[in-house]
Amino acid sequence: MQYEGQICRPPMERASYMLPVAVGCSYNACTFCTLFKHLSYRQLPKEQIEAELCRVSAAGGNPQTVFLGDGNAFGLDTDHLLWILEQIHAHFPGCTAVNMDATVTNIANKSDEELQKLYDAGVRRLYLGIESGLDDVLAFMRKDHNLQQAYEQIARMQKIGLIFCAHMMTGIAGKGRWLENAEATAEFFNRTRPERIINFSHFVHKRAPLYRDVEAGRFTPSDEVENLREARRLIELLQCETSFDGFHDVVIEQRFRGQLPKDREKLLAQIDKAIEKWQDNPPEIKVYP
Repeated sequence: MQYEGQICRPPMERASYMLPVAVGCSYNACTFCTLFKHLSYRQLPKEQIEAELCRVSAAGGNPQTVFLGDGNAFGLDTDHLLWILEQIHAHFPGCTAVNMDATVTNIANKSDEELQKLYDAGVRRLYLGIESGLDDVLAFMRKDHNLQQAYEQIARMQKIGLIFCAHMMTGIAGKGRWLENAEATAEFFNRTRPERIINFSHFVHKRAPLYRDVEAGRFTPSDEVENLREARRLIELLQCETSFDGFHDVVIEQRFRGQLPKDREKLLAQIDKAIEKWQDNPPEIKVYP
C-alpha cells in the first residue's frame, strides 16, 4: 500500500482494511494536533485508489470492513465518496461496512439526501473528534465546532442510521479543570450516546501550535494524575452503553478499556490503582520535541 504521512486510525478499526483516499486533513487547524501539519491536503487520484483496490483483490483480499484514510475522509465531495464506495463493493463483495473519520462541519456540509445516499452505499461509522464538552475549550483549541453544532449534526447523522463514534482528550481543558471537563463531556455523551469512545490523555508536542500558548502562559497542561482523575469521573458518570478505550500510554504506559456499563467497576479499580501509584509523585509533564 502506498501511504503518505502518519497512519492514524481508531484502535477499534485495527482489523479493518485501510484504504487511503486523501493525504492529510482538510481542516488541519486544531492547535493540539501535529499529525498532519507537515502535509499539504489533497485527495488522491481515482487511478491510485482503483489500483490499490485491484492489488488487494488480486491477492485474495475481500475484507468485511474498510476504513478510509486520512484525517477526515468524510469531507470529500459526496459524488467522489459514492464513486469510492462503488469501487469498494465491486472489488470486495463481502464488505458490509465502510467507516471513516469526520468533522462536525463535514456533516453540516452534506444535505440529508447526501447522508442517506452515503448510508445506502455502505457508510456506517463516523469517528468525530469531540475532544471536550466545554465550549470555551473547543474555541481555544480551534475545533471546527461548538457544542450546539455537534448536537445538531450528530442528531442528523443518527436519524439516517449512521453510527456516531467519539474521540476525546482528558487534560485538554488544562490544569485544574479536570472535574469540570469530565462532567461536561459525560453530559454530552449521555445525550449523544456514541457507540465507541476513544480517550487520549493529552500531552504537548513542541511542533503543535498549542506549545506557543504554553510558552506564553495562555495554557497550563494538567499532569497525568489529573488526567486519570478526569477519566475516572467521566466513567463514573457515563450512562450510555458504549465501548471505552482510554490511552494514557505516552506518560505512564497504561491503557484502560472495557464495555460500559458492564465493566465500570473494573475500569474504576484499574484507574484507582494507577492514581494511588502516581498521586504522591506525579510523572513529569512531557513536552515532546
